[in-house]
Amino acid sequence: MINRILSALVLSAALALPLAACKEEAAVKPAAVTMTDEALGYYCQMYLADHGGPKAQIHEKGQEHPLWFSQVSDAVTYLRGGEKRGDVTAVYVSDMEKAPSWAEPGRDNWIDADAAVFVVGSRQAGAMGMPEAIPFGSQKAADDFVAREGGAIVKLADIPDSYLGPANAEPSSHSDMQM
Repeated sequence: MINRILSALVLSAALALPLAACKEEAAVKPAAVTMTDEALGYYCQMYLADHGGPKAQIHEKGQEHPLWFSQVSDAVTYLRGGEKRGDVTAVYVSDMEKAPSWAEPGRDNWIDADAAVFVVGSRQAGAMGMPEAIPFGSQKAADDFVAREGGAIVKLADIPDSYLGPANAEPSSHSDMQM
């Protein structure tokens, strides 16, 4: 009887180990990647470093490199659209609180998009001259920006669908327009 109980416990423990390993693997987010001069926007295929304003990177399961987005609203469009290629494991956005300037949003000042606060509806246009969801790492930085540029503060999940990026437009409408 004791042998059966011990055998059952050993079997239970052996079966639980792979499940625990799966949970740990699923919980590990890839780190944000430094934006290089070669990073191209997923929709526009233009170099991100050539345009101001906040950027985004989306990591998908099984992919070595992230997808890059010229503006945050493009990344939101991708996340909510039907063309996702795989399971999203992480989304990072430029923390504009730490950006050197609008023209130079930074290459390593990434923040998890779920932790950021976003300003929508401000007077500041995005990289492609379109409305932008502008991410900040703190509520105070977002409040200060709203005081200067107007807008409303929301979390990622609350960015209105009507506010999505130019990826909804025909590809021929993308151009190297104002920043």
